[in-house]
Amino acid sequence: MKKIKKVDKFEILKFLIGGGSAVLIDFIVYKLLMNLGIERTFSKTVSFICGSIIGFIINKYWTFKSSEFSVLEIMKYIILYTITAFANSQVNKYVIMNFKYELFAFLCATGISTILNFLGQKFLIFKHNKKGEKII
Repeated sequence: MKKIKKVDKFEILKFLIGGGSAVLIDFIVYKLLMNLGIERTFSKTVSFICGSIIGFIINKYWTFKSSEFSVLEIMKYIILYTITAFANSQVNKYVIMNFKYELFAFLCATGISTILNFLGQKFLIFKHNKKGEKII
């Protein structure tokens, strides 16, 4: 029989803390590389990857308590973040075109990608219960 995981408030809070930590790492690495004179796009790419790695580790082991290591999890995570980065940019573009408010567009895009990332990680990537057993 399939077990369906529930979403609880504490898990969402942990996800937001983990995501905030990942964004902070992204920002720190970006500023550090920029201060070292490294080109902007390269700096942002490296900082985003660093933040994504931190986010993966925090969410895997702390938020979703998935202790089993799997290369498939990493591949799914990369695919999820690629899809949600695209969704983020498209929502941002659409909201700016229609409402002309950059901050509003940024917040909408971030909100959509955060929700998609949470749901994707919880139900598609880290499908384990608290005992580390796989949930189908």
